Amino acid sequence: MSTNDSTHAPFPGHPGAARRVSDRLPVFPWDKLEPYKHTAEGHPDGLCDFSVGTPVDPVPELIQQALAAHTDTPGYPTVWGPLALRESIAGWLHRRVGADIGPEAVLPTVGSKELVAWLPGQLGLGPGDQVAYPKLAYPTYEVGALLCGAEPVAYGDLDELDGSRVRLLWLNSPSNPTGRVLGADELRRAVEWAREHRVLLVSDECYLELGWEAEPVSVLHPSVCGGTHEGLLAVHSLSKRSNLAGYRASFVAGDAVVVRELLEIRKHGGMIVPAPVQAATAVALADDAHVAEQRARYAQRRAALRAALEAYGLRIEHSEASLYLWATQDRPCWETVAELAELGILVAPGDFYGPAGDRFVRVAFTATDERVAAAVERLKR
Repeated sequence: MSTNDSTHAPFPGHPGAARRVSDRLPVFPWDKLEPYKHTAEGHPDGLCDFSVGTPVDPVPELIQQALAAHTDTPGYPTVWGPLALRESIAGWLHRRVGADIGPEAVLPTVGSKELVAWLPGQLGLGPGDQVAYPKLAYPTYEVGALLCGAEPVAYGDLDELDGSRVRLLWLNSPSNPTGRVLGADELRRAVEWAREHRVLLVSDECYLELGWEAEPVSVLHPSVCGGTHEGLLAVHSLSKRSNLAGYRASFVAGDAVVVRELLEIRKHGGMIVPAPVQAATAVALADDAHVAEQRARYAQRRAALRAALEAYGLRIEHSEASLYLWATQDRPCWETVAELAELGILVAPGDFYGPAGDRFVRVAFTATDERVAAAVERLKR
C-alpha cells in the first residue's frame, strides 16, 4: 500500500491519529491567560507580572563560578552524579531538614517538574492504578498520572481515598498555590495511612526553605517518619532558594530501595543532570548565606504586596509559606484576573490548580522590587 493512500493509518502523534498522548491531557493552563497578559501589557507603565513564580534575581556569584569552573567536561556525566554531589545533598538534608540519610538514598533530577511528570510512569503505574494529590495542587501531579494512563484522584482528606487502588500519594507542603503548611501531626497521619495501605508517599517540598508564618517540616524528619524512610520520597528544588530555575537543579531522596529503582530506570532513559549543573548544585547546597539574602528580598516584596492587595479589597488566606499570596474577592477568579489586568497586573486564576480554587487568584511575589513598587502604587490608586 502506498503511504499516500488515504486509508493508511496516520503515524503516532499525527493530528489524525486515534490515540495521541496529548489527547489525555488538559489544555495547558497558561495558554488561557494570554488575552489577559495582552491587556496588562497595554498599561502605560508596563506589565507587572505576578502570574508565574519564576525567579528574577541574579544567580549567586559563587554558584556561577562553580558552573563556569566545570564547563570543560567533555565526557558523559552519570545519572547518579559524583559522590561529592550526593554527599552535599545528604548533608543539606541532615543540616536543614533533620533527616538521617546517606548518599545512597538521594538522586539528582533534571528539575522537579520532570520528576513529578514522569515518576508514576517510571515506577510502572498504569491503567487501574490511582495517583492521588490534593484538591488544590500543582497541575503536573494530574498530568503525571495521565501520561502513564493511571487515574488521577484529587482528595481533600485521606479518608476519601480507596487505599486498595491508590499506588502513589502526593503531598505538597508548603503548598503551591495556597502556601499552606502541613504540621507534623498531619504529615504523620499521611505517613501512617500510606504505610498501612502500602502506598508510596511522595512529598513535594520545593518551598520548604520559604516559611514565613509557619516552619515547614519534611516527611523525612524523624518526628514524622519514625526514624525510617521506608515508603517515602521527598522532592526538593534549587529553583526558588537559589534562583536556579534556569539550571534545572533538583533532587529526590528517601527510601533507598525506591531511589535505586529510579536510578536504574533513569540510566536507561539518559535522564542526566549536566555535569556543570551537578557541580553548581553541590556548591549551592553547601552555602546558606545566599538563601538568607534571597529570603530577605522575598520577605520585603511579600509584605508590600500583601498590604496593597488587602487595602485594595482582597482577602489573603493561608499563604504562611512559599512564594505566593492566595487571594480572593469572593467572586469568580477570572473576574479578578480581568480587573487586575486593567491595572497592568497579571495574576494566576485559582482554577488552574483545581475547581476548589475558582474564587481565588495566586499572586507570585517573584517580580523585581521596581515592579512590585509599581503594582503597589496602582493598587493604591
